[in-house]
Amino acid sequence: MFSFTESPRLTEFERQVVPHLDAAYNLARFLLRNDQDAEDVVQEAALRAFRFFESFRGQNSRAWFLSIVRNTAFTALKRNRMNEETVVFDEELHGGQIPPLDAGLALDRAQDQQTVRAAIEQLPAEFREAITLRELEGMSYKEIADIAGVPIGTIMSRLARARRQLQLLLMKTYTENK
Repeated sequence: MFSFTESPRLTEFERQVVPHLDAAYNLARFLLRNDQDAEDVVQEAALRAFRFFESFRGQNSRAWFLSIVRNTAFTALKRNRMNEETVVFDEELHGGQIPPLDAGLALDRAQDQQTVRAAIEQLPAEFREAITLRELEGMSYKEIADIAGVPIGTIMSRLARARRQLQLLLMKTYTENK
């Protein structure tokens, strides 16, 4: 009789994928902006990853798994009709004038994690994804590009735009609270 717990496939899956569950949750949480939805997406992605684990060829297991999480999260966004794939133009956020404050200074002032998290959650999904993977998970541009399935230049552009919007959101938050 076959025992699921004795499966070499399960053992290898646990070794390759399970260490990345925290990163998967972080990505899903910032994309979906909801703890329960993030948990559901990570669980669904883990099941998909296990189902297709035989197709995994030993590349970067973190990038492979996070790409599954990303795709599952975007499917959930579409399914829930959150319609976040379209960036809404906001003159204050997207306009040509950039206040002279350095993004690093704005982030230094934003020591409160909830304030930063709330600002990240206001970003469009593609920007939340890029910021989360780069700044919170420390992934390289290439890894992020592989996960998102887009060129590195697109990731660099998304990060630059995300950082700029994040800077403006944080500046706005702190000037309103003074």
